[in-house]
Amino acid sequence: MTLTAPDSLSEQIAHHLAVRIIRGELKARERIQEQKVTQSLSVSRGSVREALLILERRHLIVILPRRGAQVSELTPHNVKSLYDLVIELYILLARAVADGWQVEADLAPFRVIQQRLLGSLQREDINAFVEDSFNIMRAAYPFSNNPYLHETVENLLPAISRTYHLALERRKSEMGQFINTFAELLQAIIGRDHSRAREVLLAYGEHNCKLVLATLDERQG
Repeated sequence: MTLTAPDSLSEQIAHHLAVRIIRGELKARERIQEQKVTQSLSVSRGSVREALLILERRHLIVILPRRGAQVSELTPHNVKSLYDLVIELYILLARAVADGWQVEADLAPFRVIQQRLLGSLQREDINAFVEDSFNIMRAAYPFSNNPYLHETVENLLPAISRTYHLALERRKSEMGQFINTFAELLQAIIGRDHSRAREVLLAYGEHNCKLVLATLDERQG
């Protein structure tokens, strides 16, 4: 594979490696060797090093002194900490949309994503389903007008995406549950009901966290 682009080559390399980590092709504690990545992608070692720093910032790898980069572990503590933070950020985004939408056309991006999620469910396409689940958050960014919130969510999405893949690969029925949750959330947003939106998201976060923890437990067993 050869990567070329006028944009950030390091971002492309980071994305390529992130996808492999998120889908479980690269396992926890597996080393990522700069030279191998450099040769396989036909890129410079400097670009690879920068890509690894991006992945570390997105919590997919750790870079250890004298040991290099390796895929980060999904421990119960890490999963709980991640969900505690991410759900609060989702709540901020939901509040922004509830306060900011004015006409039905403002909600159109969410309706489109809702239909795509249904299509992915019917095809049992986990990759597309997870990607669109995060596009919900991105559709909310214009309503929040908070670049710090956007940046924080974007840096956490790869880590949360990794947990989604882990759980959905084993329990595809959860895709239907997510669609139901999104429908409930959308109704709360339309009604500008902050309390209900928070309630839906907290319940969703607790459910998903337990699901991921159970999947980790099964793997260890």
